[in-house]
Amino acid sequence: MLYLLIPYLGLVLMFAWLQRSMMYFPARVAAVPTAECGLPPDQVHEIEVPVADDVRLSGWLVLAAGQAADDPADGLAQLTDGRTLLLYFPGNAGHRGYRANAIADFTELGIDVVLVDYRGYAENAGKPAETLLHADAREIQIWLAAHGASADRLILFGESLGGAVAVRLAADLCRGGTPPAGLLLRAPFSSMTDTACYHYPWLPVRWILVDRYESIDHIGDVTCPLTIVHGTDDRVVPVRLSRNLFEAAPSRSTSGIERRFIELPGVGHNQMPREPVVEAAKKMIPGSDESNGDHEHAG
Repeated sequence: MLYLLIPYLGLVLMFAWLQRSMMYFPARVAAVPTAECGLPPDQVHEIEVPVADDVRLSGWLVLAAGQAADDPADGLAQLTDGRTLLLYFPGNAGHRGYRANAIADFTELGIDVVLVDYRGYAENAGKPAETLLHADAREIQIWLAAHGASADRLILFGESLGGAVAVRLAADLCRGGTPPAGLLLRAPFSSMTDTACYHYPWLPVRWILVDRYESIDHIGDVTCPLTIVHGTDDRVVPVRLSRNLFEAAPSRSTSGIERRFIELPGVGHNQMPREPVVEAAKKMIPGSDESNGDHEHAG
């Protein structure tokens, strides 16, 4: 048995050492070129958000379709115009330029979008880690509030790993008595621990995983409207993990809106059509019929 145990322990140690490089896949660039993203240049504004450790995180403010500003300062001023703002937390790979098409779909709804890349992604300094990503998300929300975007105008959108960041921020805001307008999740997981156990059932994941993203421990405090969209053929994050997260959430928001789970048959993790997600975002815009509770329960 010793000749089997030694190689196994070696694999465990290798996983423990390399786990973050297996979790985060940043695309590093000196700057994300707005001119090449395909979005109207007068809608896209470069922003920098100061966070802990003297780091400044770069990202985009993309104004709603039909809106334009001549410079970034004017763009930020327009956050006070009363439009809904979608705060976008992406998955674990690439950078904001990879999400230009999805951003454009959201702006067509008449809402602004902010996407700030994580530490270590695009041109941002540092390295990603769970505690830092959660803290940075809170700093971004505070920065937006200081520029006129109150929490009740925010739709928090998270995809995959970004779903865990969005859940934690939504829970913190709800616990603080300032719930966002909604929480929209695309292919989220109950926890990174559960996801890693699915992929590596032969490893003692629960003992050695550092960044655990236990969303299921926080979703119960999310009192704003919640919608989850997930494909049944997802092999990266099994749909059952998303269902587990959904079942742990309150059945209704404090405003009386039922939680919604939109299951897409035959759809995988990276093949999800954007339309169901965009339609779900539309229903969360404050003032819409659905945001006032006038829609049927789904899921």
